[in-house]
Amino acid sequence: MTLPRKLSGFCVALTAALTAALATVGLEAADLHQTIRNAQSKVVKIYGAGGMRQLEAYQSGILISAEGHVLTALSYVLDTDDLAVLLDDGRKWQAELVGSDPVSELAVLRLPVEDEQLPYFDLHQSVQAEVGQRVLALSNLYGIATGNEAVSVLQGVVTAIAPLDARRGATQANFLDNVYVLDAYANNPGAAGGALVDWNGQLIGVLGKELRSRVTGTWLNYALPADSIATVVDDILTGRGFASQRDDRLPPEQALTTEALGFMLVPNVLPRTPPYVDAVRPDSPADKAGLRTDDLVVFVGEQPISSCQSLVETLSLHELNGEVLLSVLRDGTLSEFRLQAESAAPGEKKVDEP
Repeated sequence: MTLPRKLSGFCVALTAALTAALATVGLEAADLHQTIRNAQSKVVKIYGAGGMRQLEAYQSGILISAEGHVLTALSYVLDTDDLAVLLDDGRKWQAELVGSDPVSELAVLRLPVEDEQLPYFDLHQSVQAEVGQRVLALSNLYGIATGNEAVSVLQGVVTAIAPLDARRGATQANFLDNVYVLDAYANNPGAAGGALVDWNGQLIGVLGKELRSRVTGTWLNYALPADSIATVVDDILTGRGFASQRDDRLPPEQALTTEALGFMLVPNVLPRTPPYVDAVRPDSPADKAGLRTDDLVVFVGEQPISSCQSLVETLSLHELNGEVLLSVLRDGTLSEFRLQAESAAPGEKKVDEP
């Protein structure tokens, strides 16, 4: 079959461009193919919560240990007890959430691997990229790879190394350190948690979540540098991170509530809805302490909080008239607030909308 002239010309131009790019990095086509396949074998497809309000129920992740630890983006997709991870060869595993970090918005999962050693990226053997460097972004963008198909690969260039000044809706991104800004369209559904590698297959970073630039309002294509998040991941793996914990203490007769403290959380629509403050009642303990709308509650005392439900449950273990210490994330900074419920009931005061 003869290709149309325009398509044939495009293929010739594409082949020439790829040949030139390979020459730039000193690789043969066969070498690049093997490099890509090796990198793809360390990227997984994650399927979890979604389907509500056109939310996609999939994203990407990277293997970071031979024992089956997976690094991915902290998102609503993980808000389920039925979390599935597909390896490059099509095998499906039930994953367990080990812990997460609310600042970098990363999470670590664990696969029930026993006697098998999986291929993985070593975060402590990652490399740094430079502006102008050619890179490859590997992910399950748009959920194209549903079985043993290889994840998608985008070719691009690091266009800038700059702080992440971005937002998701009206919420400011928590990670404000430098990121790699790319010209590859990696900011697509399913791409979050994928791998950014150089043309030798060495890990450079982890593809970020879908965000818009606060400066331009355009979607950002970016990756978190692997060397800047390695310590965070180590903390999660060793239990020093934002891990899920249970508190088996019996609740007091009069338990503390968010209403008694004077603030309201966002609607709890998923099992692990992030505990953002939706509204603060004027002149309440929360208002006087300085709590604000869009604050993300991450600790009650030393107890990590992973969802609206866990915050409600943790507060219920405190006496109504007792003092409580809340740690919240605001504009990427962790702040502490001491609150104590008023002795009188809050009555019928209406919580103001933000």
